[in-house]
Amino acid sequence: MLKLGAALENWRPSEGPMRAIDPIVLLAAGWSEIAGPNVAANSHPAKIQGDTLFVTTRAGGWSEQLSYLHDQVLANVNARLPGAGIAKLRFNVGRIVERRALPGLTRAAAGRWGPPKPPPPTKTAGEALAQFREAVDTVERAKRLRGWKECEGCTVLIAPAAGPYCVSCAIARDEAREHLVSRLLYEAPWLGYAGSAKLVEDLNRDEYERIRQRLLSRWWERLTRARYAGKLSRDGSERLIASSYVLLKSELAPERLSPATVRNVLGDEVYALIYGMVEQKNDVQ
Repeated sequence: MLKLGAALENWRPSEGPMRAIDPIVLLAAGWSEIAGPNVAANSHPAKIQGDTLFVTTRAGGWSEQLSYLHDQVLANVNARLPGAGIAKLRFNVGRIVERRALPGLTRAAAGRWGPPKPPPPTKTAGEALAQFREAVDTVERAKRLRGWKECEGCTVLIAPAAGPYCVSCAIARDEAREHLVSRLLYEAPWLGYAGSAKLVEDLNRDEYERIRQRLLSRWWERLTRARYAGKLSRDGSERLIASSYVLLKSELAPERLSPATVRNVLGDEVYALIYGMVEQKNDVQ
């Protein structure tokens, strides 16, 4: 399985729009909480161009409704994607498109990792090769007659009672799912289970909670090491981890977080280590 610690070391959200996952995909998954369920059912974020988020609405009346909520929706967007640099919203009437799973995790595409092709036979004569192919075809025909089916990932034949994937494809699919869910929880912890389930096909609550708890434990170990050392790492990545940790641990929307809540989640020492340094830096500037 993928080592989450190794993966997290390489995750660095950019200063501008997120590189790992399209910010429009993230906004669409959490649009109901950002704009409200009624408005969200009749609109969706379409694209980011410069400092403007373009929102498609079902009709002019919904564009007008969103214009009244402009400041509130913009604040909610920036609370979730502070690095995206969105300063204003524009509303256009158009077709509402439902966004589903992230590319690469749909049932058709999820199992494309399969076992390596068998090595070529040691015999190279044409007759030996023909005999080998005939033997393989015979075994395959026999399996199909007994109800064996093709793996949805690599098309190798698997037993009738097996799931849709062979063992190799199932393991690879699980690794890919865990990697993606972990990235979502790191880069967009405010999505919660409901938002994440919109992006990852068949994600259930137990799977989400298992990954969430593992990440929280991993991140807290990282923050605790920094507390014992009395300093942050050279790249200051603990600040990003602390931000995601607080949102994931508290399960609050970003706009509902207060300094008191952050301090309560992190504890006085970690809070002072991370945010005290930020405040000192701002005072110097």
